[in-house]
Amino acid sequence: MTTEKRLARSAPSSVQATTIASSLLTVQTPGRGFTDLTSEAAKFIADVLARDGALTLFIRHTSASLTIQENADPSVLVDLATALSRLAPENAGWTHDTEGPDDMPAHVKTMLTGTSLHVPVLNGRLALGTWQAIYLIEHRRRPHRREVVLQFVGGNQ
Repeated sequence: MTTEKRLARSAPSSVQATTIASSLLTVQTPGRGFTDLTSEAAKFIADVLARDGALTLFIRHTSASLTIQENADPSVLVDLATALSRLAPENAGWTHDTEGPDDMPAHVKTMLTGTSLHVPVLNGRLALGTWQAIYLIEHRRRPHRREVVLQFVGGNQ
């Protein structure tokens, strides 16, 4: 039996982490939905003259989250919002409703999607795939001011 080689890996590279650069990105959301942060993340990487390393994004909230998802077909984001609403509907009889009926479902959606992302940076660019984008997901109905910490660790040019 012959085994075809189905895996390929580039030669490893290494960089001494000499830079830690941080910034606070403030985002005014329009209410429930996705806000593309990819260009802001790329601008931050360019501004700090990043070469190779990693970008961490961390949202400082419990009713909004971060994700990496497809950026080509907007219907993907519509379907994802529908799926999240089905997983954590407003009318599920939640005990926590002090801030309104959309608050507890927002906490559940944040738990499911996450508060931080880690994106490799190679040769000064985010190592995202062709169809990938970085999104902030607002889970509340009304607009909110959200804060995202951007932090690059690695080498710079």
